Amino acid sequence: MKVLESNAGLLSNLEVLELLRQRGAAKGPLGGSITPVEYKVYEYLIETPAGTQTREAIQEFVKEAKTFKLMEAERLQSVNLRPATAVEVHLIVEDCDERLSSEAVDALIETVERIIPIPPEKPQEEDEVVQEEDGEGEEVAEDRE
Repeated sequence: MKVLESNAGLLSNLEVLELLRQRGAAKGPLGGSITPVEYKVYEYLIETPAGTQTREAIQEFVKEAKTFKLMEAERLQSVNLRPATAVEVHLIVEDCDERLSSEAVDALIETVERIIPIPPEKPQEEDEVVQEEDGEGEEVAEDRE
């Protein structure tokens, strides 16, 4: 791969995901022309908001986000992270208290929720569900009460 122009611009997670799909990531690390590390990135991104986003939704969000006077990096982080609470907006927007009123923060959250789709739900893994076959789990629960 030849780098044509370094630092040409910022990429959203969706753009990285689309690139990995073009290179065959959906087929798995052995089916496409990607490395195992690239496949891991693909697996991660598919579970993030990028997994359900479209270019049109991002363009619409960027257009509407101009009213909030966000910097380019803040718009990108809003697209990638899809903030759903005021705390998340404060983590993304530099000097948020000085630049955005609480009404503007709420309006930004509403804009994100309206335009950027909800990320896919993660399937619950077996490791997360601990089932005790010998009944010890019930005794521990009783001891805590």
